[in-house]
Amino acid sequence: MAGTGGGDGGGNATEHTLLGKTDASTDYDYEELPGTTSLAMHLTAGAAAGIMEHSVMYPFDIVKTRMQVVGSPSTMVYSGVTQALKVISTTEGMRSLWRGVTSVVLGAGPSHAVYFAVYEQTKTMLTAASGGQANALAAGAAGGIATVISDALMNPFDVVKQRMQLANTGYRNIVDCATTVFRKEGLRAFYVSYPTTLVMNMPFQSIQFGCYDLFRRTMNPSGVYSPVTHVIAGGMAGAVAAALTTPIDCCKTLLQTRGASCDPEVRAASSMLESAKIIYRRQGVAGFLRGMKPRIIANMPATAISWTTYEYFKWMIARRSAASSSTENI
Repeated sequence: MAGTGGGDGGGNATEHTLLGKTDASTDYDYEELPGTTSLAMHLTAGAAAGIMEHSVMYPFDIVKTRMQVVGSPSTMVYSGVTQALKVISTTEGMRSLWRGVTSVVLGAGPSHAVYFAVYEQTKTMLTAASGGQANALAAGAAGGIATVISDALMNPFDVVKQRMQLANTGYRNIVDCATTVFRKEGLRAFYVSYPTTLVMNMPFQSIQFGCYDLFRRTMNPSGVYSPVTHVIAGGMAGAVAAALTTPIDCCKTLLQTRGASCDPEVRAASSMLESAKIIYRRQGVAGFLRGMKPRIIANMPATAISWTTYEYFKWMIARRSAASSSTENI
């Protein structure tokens, strides 16, 4: 991406600042990172994005889990997001809104590091195979492929997180939760929801990555680094993906929290089909939409934060690489 140059550079810099973009004279081709970019750089950018995404909006994730769970050990019924946040914070304390967040941080770092590294490499290969032209289809397919690997790392941490999010489960901390689940239910408990997680996350990530790439290129055709574009495109992509995959998320939540359920039928569920049948019998079609609002509320800013963080790291890596190349050429 060429710089502007000329006497009107100052005016362009001001315009780009107002748009949330960098001065074109210091613009870098960060969309396609240099071939010399180390795997460690990809991993660092992905880990930072994952931790920020999952931790910032964590209270809304707790509300989503509480609203979706079937056969909860708690008799509390939540009528909405605001009411749920108020009830949980007043009856269990503000700290309860962050129960299990440590599990997310421990899992999101490595899983997202691998996720974004695989995504970048896969997107590059698919783009090259389609004639070298970047497109939303290649981005969506790359996101789906990366999901298979990253979810295998994240699923046990996600199970512990959701068990910690439930009321009246008695776990002291994530270590106590993990060891108790393993002792009572075995290793299978940490992966019983993995197929369902893939069924949900592959379309979720494909939709999210595809929509993000489409929205970003539509809003910012020049490709100049623009935090505002990343925030808006990321937020919209997250909202669309979250809404469309909520029914599968309801099935996943039932499977991941079944061990803490007081309902024998729920505790015996072992597949997505069985969980879907239970939800339909107990709650009807509406049961598959439970938790959609807090899921969207959580995913919009979380996805925006994730993409903004990741794109910033990419931009910083590209800028440092460009500066190093300039120094070597002197």
